[in-house]
Amino acid sequence: MVQTSSLKKKQLEMEPTLLKKIYLVDDDFFNLTLCQQHLLNLGYAQVQTFSNGLDCLDNLQERPDVIFLDHLMEDISGLELLKKIKRFDQDIPVIMLSGQENMKTAIDSLKYGAFDYIIKGEDTEKRITDVMERLEALHRLTFIP
Repeated sequence: MVQTSSLKKKQLEMEPTLLKKIYLVDDDFFNLTLCQQHLLNLGYAQVQTFSNGLDCLDNLQERPDVIFLDHLMEDISGLELLKKIKRFDQDIPVIMLSGQENMKTAIDSLKYGAFDYIIKGEDTEKRITDVMERLEALHRLTFIP
């Protein structure tokens, strides 16, 4: 697991995060727990996990600030779930997490509104950190108190 530098931790302690509620959707319990712990280590306190896509859909009315979504799940594909999320609220950033290195899958995900596509691997935690930094920066630019 990639460790967050002490400077990064100090930044997170000083700057309140604008992204409060994060959903993680993955039917792989190990990956779900690993990603959840990484986000908690980054200072995000409200990380809700779902082991299937249908449970995520049932909770969209709670308006998550960001959703991390596995591509291959048994109940519904990540791409179908992405489409449903975007029909519900096109402004919710969705980051696809997948073991699929298929270029068509990545392009389709971005075409249907995914903010980013992360291939699961050794650098997953770093890529999650990077995407959260980009989302926080984007929210700071567009945040109206």
